[in-house]
Amino acid sequence: MKIVDRETGKRLKEVDPVKANVEKDAEISEGELSPMDPPDAYSSYASIEVENDKMDESLMQFKKEHENLTEVLEVFEKAIHEFKELGYVLNNNINDGFKKFFDFFDNDLLPHNRKEEKVLFPVLQKALLKNNEHGTGKKPVTAVDIMEDDHVKFIQLGSLTFNLLGLAPRFRDEQSKLFTYDVAYNSAKELIEMIRLHIFREDNTLFPLAQKYISQKEFEQICLEMNMHENEDIESTHHDHNHDHDHHHHH
Repeated sequence: MKIVDRETGKRLKEVDPVKANVEKDAEISEGELSPMDPPDAYSSYASIEVENDKMDESLMQFKKEHENLTEVLEVFEKAIHEFKELGYVLNNNINDGFKKFFDFFDNDLLPHNRKEEKVLFPVLQKALLKNNEHGTGKKPVTAVDIMEDDHVKFIQLGSLTFNLLGLAPRFRDEQSKLFTYDVAYNSAKELIEMIRLHIFREDNTLFPLAQKYISQKEFEQICLEMNMHENEDIESTHHDHNHDHDHHHHH
């Protein structure tokens, strides 16, 4: 179930994102994997079974937030598909889907990630290093490093998608406009796929590892800090970006 190869500190192929990366097959030697038989990113290879009732309440809270995210992700996916089907013409339904997703991204997803990074990850990182759940590089890589890396990529892809959707309608030239929408569509698809895989990894690998290695006392502290964090975040982050792509209507 290791998601990091101990020898190289590289991510194991079985849990690599489904997206094609440039260096994707660089470290797979010829003939090791047939292209007809690609490893499934969501294979049970990467999961540890832990019953929900044995999960600490802090982890269950994170899982619940993942469920809300999954719902919003589905709305966004439908909207972006419909947008492409209609030749990149907006309607109210698509507009609402975009707005719902980008508002959720800023007001819920980013605070959720910050909470994981502040409250859970430091404790878990220590526990993983202590229990040799890491790669053997000069700098040992753990599952936590990979999740944090994903969080950064979300911000990059989210901003890229949002900005391209805002940029496209400003082109007078139809070809430039469609090209930009295509790039926006592809980065949105990549973001959706990436968030899905990330949730899967956290729920099935990271949280069970946390349950296994974090003490009851540490969990109590985590719960305490989560409540404090919640209150801070409610005061500081809830803002409604005007994610209205209304001015993009083609009349």
